[in-house]
Amino acid sequence: MSMREREFWELLEEVFGRSYGRSLSRDQRLFRLGDRTVVEALADGEEPRVVWNVLCDQMDIPDSRRWGKDHNAPPMPAA
Repeated sequence: MSMREREFWELLEEVFGRSYGRSLSRDQRLFRLGDRTVVEALADGEEPRVVWNVLCDQMDIPDSRRWGKDHNAPPMPAA
């Protein structure tokens, strides 16, 4: 089962907070994804889990916090 975009946005709000998370999604450039924002990368068809991991890596969010309280890490998509 892969991460759905809806789950991505739920985690974004849980981990970063609603306002800050939404701001990050529009303003933070993800260097490992071609210097695109979260919104741009998702619109271009990047897997939500890949975008989530890149964002969390770039923001130094440890594994213990990046999946929230009630979420399990979904498997990475096949290459």
